Amino acid sequence: MKRGSWLLWGSALLVYGFLYLPLAIVVVYSFNDSRLNAEWVGFTWHWYDVLFHDEQMLEAAGNSLIIGLVASAVSTLLGTAAGYALYRFKSRVLAILVLSPIAIPEILMGVSLLIFFVMLNLTLGLVSIILSHVAFCIGFVAIVVRSRLAGMDDSLIEAARDLGATPWKAFRLVTLPLIMPGIIAGALMAFTLSIDDFVITFFTAGVDSTTLPLQIYSMIKIAVTPEVNAISTLLMLLTLFLIVGASKLAPGALRAA
Repeated sequence: MKRGSWLLWGSALLVYGFLYLPLAIVVVYSFNDSRLNAEWVGFTWHWYDVLFHDEQMLEAAGNSLIIGLVASAVSTLLGTAAGYALYRFKSRVLAILVLSPIAIPEILMGVSLLIFFVMLNLTLGLVSIILSHVAFCIGFVAIVVRSRLAGMDDSLIEAARDLGATPWKAFRLVTLPLIMPGIIAGALMAFTLSIDDFVITFFTAGVDSTTLPLQIYSMIKIAVTPEVNAISTLLMLLTLFLIVGASKLAPGALRAA
């Protein structure tokens, strides 16, 4: 192997080691038989047992699941419509309106949504969190759907119209089945972004509404026990599973996004 190849592989290993070694440590120490993460004592499943009997953590997980499912469903519906509109009309103004939540810093979006909800006298809670998650997930879904539409053969739609199909029937029977993998991939991406979000949720959550990221943050402020590692490991596995599923359904769309 040439010297340049060795340097390339060595640099790649250093970069990926820097990125993934902390995650590997989190996973390994979730099985540590000690209340402290300072040193390895022994292997145990104890912290996973503690996790599944922690009522606050289970309530936070339930809230995150409800928020993720509802937000991903609504954002998928609206994002699909937005992606189709972006593909059909090629409007720069529409593109800015749909995609700007992706580029806006999360802390800025969180503060602006908080001010907006206060102006509407909306009580902060699960509803405000769901609305805020829908707001920033629509753009991601729209990108994936538009990318899927860009790779579609328009002659199929024209053939359906020539055979007498109405615009709605051509969309329902031809376009929708062809872009369905992109829609599902966008839904999985929206669910992943929603269930992992902390910054926007921190600003728009009420006193009695806690999600998994917020619960993990509150636990870290008190004491870092391997229970935090355990829930982080499960959340990491769920996220990776959804990302892999989305990439299998629409790899080209995700690369474009």
